[in-house]
Amino acid sequence: MLLSDTQEQYKSKAYEQYRQNSVFTATPEELTLMLYNGVIRFILRAQAAINEKKLDVASNSIIRAQDIILELENTLDMKYSISRNLYLLYDYINRRLVDANVKKDSAILDEVLGLARDLRDTWAQAMKLAKKQRMAVNGAELGDVR
Repeated sequence: MLLSDTQEQYKSKAYEQYRQNSVFTATPEELTLMLYNGVIRFILRAQAAINEKKLDVASNSIIRAQDIILELENTLDMKYSISRNLYLLYDYINRRLVDANVKKDSAILDEVLGLARDLRDTWAQAMKLAKKQRMAVNGAELGDVR
C-alpha cells in the first residue's frame, strides 16, 4: 500500500515526535546507550556511502559520529579512573574517525565500529546489572519493612 505525500509527512512527524519524547523521558543511562547507538548508526551510514561513492554523505555521517564521541567525552566525570580511560578511548576513536574521513577508508571505520559496538554492548550489560542490583536492594528494603 502506497502512502500519499500527506500521509508520509504525518508519519515522519509522528516518528520525529516519538524520538524527541524518547530522548526527553530517557534516564541518563538510556541517553548514553542512545548515543552509542547513534555512533554505530552513523558509522554504518558512512560505510554505505563510501561504498556507493557518495563522499559528501560519508563525510557528513563521520562528522555526526565525531560529534557524538565529543559529547560522550564532554560528559565524563574525570574524578573517576574509568573516565580517564574512557577519555583516552574516545580520543582515539575521534582521531581514527578523522583519519577515516580524510582517507574515506572503510577499513578504519570497521575498526572504529568494533570499538563502538564493544562500548555499547558493555554499557547495555552494565545497565542490566545495575537494574538487577537496584531491584535486589529495593526488594531487601521492602523485606525489612515487613
